[in-house]
Amino acid sequence: MGIDVGTGGTRALLVDERGRLQHSFTAPHEDMLMERPLWAEQRPENWWDAAQLAIRGVLNKASATGGDIKGIGLSGQMHGLVMLDDDNKVVRPALIWCDQRSQLQVDNINATIGKERVLEYIANPVLTGFTLPKLLWVRDNEPQNFERIRKILLPKDYVRFCLTGEYASDVSDASGTALFDVVRRRWSMEMVAALGLDPAILPRVFESPEITGVVSQEAAERTGLHPGTPVVAGGGDQASSAVGNGIVEPGVVSCTLGTSGVVFAHMEEPRYDPAGRIHTFCHAVPGKWHVMGVTQGAGLSLQWFRNQLAPGADYDALTLEASTAPQGSQGLFWLPYLMGERTPHLDATARGGWIGITARHTRADLIRAILEGVSYSQKDCLDIIEGIGVPLTSVRASGGGARSPFWRQMLADVFNKPVVTLETQEGSAYGAALLALVGTGVFNSLPELCRTAIHETDSVQPLHAGPYRDGHRIYQSLYPAFKPFFTTVATTSQ
Repeated sequence: MGIDVGTGGTRALLVDERGRLQHSFTAPHEDMLMERPLWAEQRPENWWDAAQLAIRGVLNKASATGGDIKGIGLSGQMHGLVMLDDDNKVVRPALIWCDQRSQLQVDNINATIGKERVLEYIANPVLTGFTLPKLLWVRDNEPQNFERIRKILLPKDYVRFCLTGEYASDVSDASGTALFDVVRRRWSMEMVAALGLDPAILPRVFESPEITGVVSQEAAERTGLHPGTPVVAGGGDQASSAVGNGIVEPGVVSCTLGTSGVVFAHMEEPRYDPAGRIHTFCHAVPGKWHVMGVTQGAGLSLQWFRNQLAPGADYDALTLEASTAPQGSQGLFWLPYLMGERTPHLDATARGGWIGITARHTRADLIRAILEGVSYSQKDCLDIIEGIGVPLTSVRASGGGARSPFWRQMLADVFNKPVVTLETQEGSAYGAALLALVGTGVFNSLPELCRTAIHETDSVQPLHAGPYRDGHRIYQSLYPAFKPFFTTVATTSQ
């Protein structure tokens, strides 16, 4: 069984001993809590409620019992801060991956430790989206809550705790905390000491296929699982999705269009972007690494349009409408900075919007410009990854956005590379289940398993790359022009 604790819901799925998808079930989450602009929180207890529903749901669909499940893998949204007290109660709602309130804490970390020393300790710059500055924000602004903290966990690891009673994480998810030494695959005691934190609040860290505990009697009663079922470490959603897409050996990269958009590449050894525009993290493949670039507001951009301007519309209908607009959206551009931006700008103050709108533009142009803007942002990620010497020949597309043939063709044209789809499009939860197959000894390694279980079904070749090459250059010129405005707006909208 693979369990993925996403932003919008928790998904559980089952695979057989050959890695073939059998059944799946998703339980939705409550809406994000957004008390102020760029703040984003969720209740961890709701994740556990959803996980119980998803587990029971998939068992019912499969007409299976807990005894049929030989192992469980976990995946989840990265960077979220779950804080537990002495009684293992959640201290406050979790600040999740897209929360951007902690720029002051990022600045203070860089001033206290130094940007160069931070890169030496954790191989990445500290970003507002990461877990550490969220923790320091709580220390600075809610000292009464900070004093109650006895353990911090990432989102999937809270569900692990509810399943097993164990405090544990994995190297890929821990890499996104800004407290983890990515090169040495351990917590960075240097970062912990420099910031005056208690190392006892950190969970144990494992390689992704390693067993971290077993399902407890209490969790078994709540979920229908069998007590004693092994639970492997699993991975952050992007590393798990990469496993599900077979990105476990050099040469192929993935583009995952979910709420965020991620371009992900496997590495045999760590490589870095000197400007820190992309992340170098431990992979879910033991002893390997990955590099990824992130668009904060990828699928979120289309979701925002639907929720605010086309209530009740179907995503397929929206992309079909977009296909009626001309390539380039009649000179209209979309900046997908609805929650700030990571790659390539590392700017929590960035704001989204359409640029170039005229009375001539139609709703179809607005939608197409959103898809093109997100694709241009993902192209930025791809270019940086290639620029640091990571080899790639094709791109495997996954996530909700990649289900659209129109958007897949657009990606092929913008990237000017073949875009491949796979037989199984389940991503993170599927990758978590594959990790459980390796962790329980059914397969010896992830590459061996992925060569057996992952199958390409379609390849889209670039057809209209030239106009998008020009459009991408214009898109890249917009952020520098608007950056002073973003800074002013961020200052005045607090």
